[in-house]
Amino acid sequence: MTKKELAILNHDKGYNCCQAVVCAFSAELGVPEEVLFKAGEGFGLGMGCMDCTCGAISGAVMAAGFKNSTANFDGPKSKADTYRLSKKIVEAFQNKNGAVVCRDLKGVETGHVLRSCAGCIEDATELVSEIVGI
Repeated sequence: MTKKELAILNHDKGYNCCQAVVCAFSAELGVPEEVLFKAGEGFGLGMGCMDCTCGAISGAVMAAGFKNSTANFDGPKSKADTYRLSKKIVEAFQNKNGAVVCRDLKGVETGHVLRSCAGCIEDATELVSEIVGI
């Protein structure tokens, strides 16, 4: 099963978009799925009300942090690299779909859906593989 298929299966089971993406990479991140599931819970539905960043993008950025961070509390020197990865993810998603905000992607105000949740999950999962390298 591909990562995209696993992420879609997660969403079909009731995971929010963020959880669907980040949990698909549990093994590669070395983080129990339960931890990722809990960490991603508040990021679904555009952080709760469709007004913020798409949850699938949040899951991709979360995966970048889990993969790239050195977790060095005394000298967190990995932040700049993780920020660069995050920026690449967000920019690539924006370029592909024309928006990064859940409300805009779903066409809440315009009636024109730019990308379905499943499509956003697939795109974000692909970006984790391409940009983060897992």
